[in-house]
Amino acid sequence: MSAGNDREREEGREPRAREAQERGAARGEREAAAAAAGPVPGRDDVPGPEIGPNHDHRRSGRVLLRPRAAAILRRPPTATEDERLLERVPRPAFLDSDPWRSLRILSEFVEGFDALAAVGPAVTIFGSARTTEDDPAYAKARELGRLLAGSGFAVITGGGPGIMEAANRGCHEAGGLSIGCNIELPHEQHVNPYVDLAVEFRYFFVRKTMFVKYADGFVIFPGGFGTLDELFEALTLIETGKIRHFPVVLMGRAYWQGLLDWADRTLLTSGAIGPADRALLQVVDEPADAQRIIADFVAARAAERAEPDAAGPPAGRPSPDR
Repeated sequence: MSAGNDREREEGREPRAREAQERGAARGEREAAAAAAGPVPGRDDVPGPEIGPNHDHRRSGRVLLRPRAAAILRRPPTATEDERLLERVPRPAFLDSDPWRSLRILSEFVEGFDALAAVGPAVTIFGSARTTEDDPAYAKARELGRLLAGSGFAVITGGGPGIMEAANRGCHEAGGLSIGCNIELPHEQHVNPYVDLAVEFRYFFVRKTMFVKYADGFVIFPGGFGTLDELFEALTLIETGKIRHFPVVLMGRAYWQGLLDWADRTLLTSGAIGPADRALLQVVDEPADAQRIIADFVAARAAERAEPDAAGPPAGRPSPDR
């Protein structure tokens, strides 16, 4: 019985021995071929010990690295994540890449929404940063800021000088909430001293979102390209239904009349805009008129919102207090 078992074991070893010999011969042939072909750039020129199946790995988060792999990837095998984080290096190129820039954009939206979320009724005022304090438009913007604050509105501007400063100043002096959404420019623009709540932005489109989102109306004083940009941005958003309708009031008929005439004679007559689009523009000469237009609009909208509540729940639906 014992001799039979020994013979069976010997017979079983022979095929396994032959397989081992064949694998060894094949490995030898591969090594010989690799030696004849020469080193492979990026792999064989990296010094390091031979790595066997039981060689130690180093963990880096969810990644396991052997020393040879770390060398190929040019990551020092002894450096920890904290060491790499705290090491001072030249400005990485990825900071100027689009994926990283998208995170900065997102952070600006988050910070802007967080800063302005508690702002109640507000009016955004635009106009030239070049308007001086002795200009009649400065006095009117200051007066409008005072009137709006007296009516319970916060005033939002770009936070800079000129018309922005005047509107913030009038609101601040009347005890209202004066807000400035400042923008980073090639020539530095400081926040004017009459801003109570300032938010800094790098990107114009994020800043413009804040102007629109938290406003119950726009008042447009005389200004240049930036002022025109804000004006037509608001008109486009209202016309296309991207935002709810709110008053867009032009301050200073003499300054804006040429634009209004062109809209009537060219845009309207050619069919580029319709009568309803032209009606979005209102023009006044006095701050009190601008304040009245916006206050009346906000009161009417509040009444419309209150009507469904006064009518009670729809038929077939129980009252919430039951």
